[in-house]
Amino acid sequence: MKWFSLLIVVLFFTACGGNADYSPKPRGYFRIVFPKKEYQPYTEGCPFTFEYPKYATIEQDKSPGAKPCWQNVQFPQFNATLHLSYENIKSKKEFDQLIEDAHKLSFKHTVKATSIDEGVIAYPRRHIYGIYYTIDGNAASSAQFFLTDSTRHYLRGALYFNTEPRLDSIQPVLTFIKKDVDVMIKTFKWKD
Repeated sequence: MKWFSLLIVVLFFTACGGNADYSPKPRGYFRIVFPKKEYQPYTEGCPFTFEYPKYATIEQDKSPGAKPCWQNVQFPQFNATLHLSYENIKSKKEFDQLIEDAHKLSFKHTVKATSIDEGVIAYPRRHIYGIYYTIDGNAASSAQFFLTDSTRHYLRGALYFNTEPRLDSIQPVLTFIKKDVDVMIKTFKWKD
């Protein structure tokens, strides 16, 4: 028994020695399988149409105060939602307020964002104008935009992931979904 205890102690000390250059391994993430990019038209009862991915679903916004053409484009595979809110413009004052609200809501993420870039959206033949906000860093929303015809219609979009924002872990998915948002904007049309 004495030899057995001595053998255990010797094995313990030899197991503890050795490579002093050990460093912990980085946390791994699940492999992400991206679906094929295929699009379908959105033509429901709202005054606009656009194309959205076949792997996404669109449902009516059920939050309190939601209006009839407030939609959520769900990306269930990626745990993300693109919130769309439509407003019918009734006056110049209301239009100016909607534009100001879009700017404020985008720059509300300044606390966590490393940068916020604004890109102009302009498709004059289709009467579509707006601004695309790219929000970098660990902000809650990574992309926001608004589209308008400057007279009667206004649509605001905001992309959120339903998880704690960590840019390094969501970056591949964010890049993938931003391409879908770009397709949506490029195919967007007012019905009237």
